[in-house]
Amino acid sequence: MPFDVARVRGLFPALGDGWVHLDAQAGMQVPDQVATAVATAMRAPVSGPGGTFPSSQRGTAIVDAARRAVADLLGCDPAGVVLGPSTAVLLRSFADAVSQGWLLGDEVVASRLDEPTNTAPWLRGAHRSGATVRWAEVDIETCELPAWQYDELVSRRTRLVAVTAASRAVGTRPEIARIAEHTRDAEALLVVDATGAAPFVPLDIEALGADVIAVCATAWGGPTVGALAFRDPRLLDRLPSAALELDAAGPERLELGPHGYSMLAGLVASVDYLADLDDAAVGSRRERLTTSLGSVKSYQAGLMSHLVAELRGLRDVMVIGDAMRRVPVTAFTVAGMKADDVVDELAAAGVCAFADSGRHDLLAALGVGEVGGAVRVGLAHYTTAGEVDQLVRAVAALP
Repeated sequence: MPFDVARVRGLFPALGDGWVHLDAQAGMQVPDQVATAVATAMRAPVSGPGGTFPSSQRGTAIVDAARRAVADLLGCDPAGVVLGPSTAVLLRSFADAVSQGWLLGDEVVASRLDEPTNTAPWLRGAHRSGATVRWAEVDIETCELPAWQYDELVSRRTRLVAVTAASRAVGTRPEIARIAEHTRDAEALLVVDATGAAPFVPLDIEALGADVIAVCATAWGGPTVGALAFRDPRLLDRLPSAALELDAAGPERLELGPHGYSMLAGLVASVDYLADLDDAAVGSRRERLTTSLGSVKSYQAGLMSHLVAELRGLRDVMVIGDAMRRVPVTAFTVAGMKADDVVDELAAAGVCAFADSGRHDLLAALGVGEVGGAVRVGLAHYTTAGEVDQLVRAVAALP
């Protein structure tokens, strides 16, 4: 059965504002079931885990359900799921713990495609320990991250490789499984930030070969909750503990302070929402996630091809990158206009998009800052072909 975007749009009360929301790379709008789950949990009596009374048991049940939901999303063991307020916080906590074992002369491989969330913690750890940072570069024409370069980047001294599963700037999806072959040979950890990929493609930690996957639920309309999934939960007990509790074990060793139980309830509801995107999906939640995200991938591949083709057909518009594997995110420049001015004109036409100055991270490496920055747009589960056409018309009408 074709992906039913009209049914999906009905799940989002926020879409009644009349705007065209092409800002999904910064986080999708919130489905009604997620908002309801958060509100319901906030009204219910919930206490910290460890007690025998009902409110404490409810808190324990919410945490367990959240771990299982992330495990279903990523194909991992719930015992290896660490929960926290954001991927930035969790990756920094993890980096502080794992880098304590690094020595002078050790190496870390980072990627120019990644956002600071998955580079800054490792740069900090390398600086503190004296480790060397090596960089995987992007192809400036296509914005691909060639996997072959890891042949030379990864060595016996490599302790960790950090890479994104999908760029939220240009949409590129690197070949993680091929990169993992090199990290396995070097016995290095592979840490994948899958926040940009999780809303759009089925993920499996075993198939990817990642040791750790990071995600943030806001990417698919969930609450502000991050998670780290460990392929081997035993790794958690070999790391120095970052927890305040001295007897913390397993995932709790990287969790700082009490959980936001209402947010975790929303996380569970958001994964259930992903699993039911295709109303023909059947089976376990993991099976339904695979089916639904496969349907999303197919639907948005068509939309994205249409969007890129139409933008490239406009005079003075340059689409950045041309990756073969991508999520529905792109960036473009308009000759003679600063990105800030373009997004102002788009807003006047009822279209939500973001401007990027091009002075930082990937777009800076591509020289985008020298031409006034780039406009970044991201499609969501609820994006329609008509909304894509409205964006194209608004860009075509720019002065």
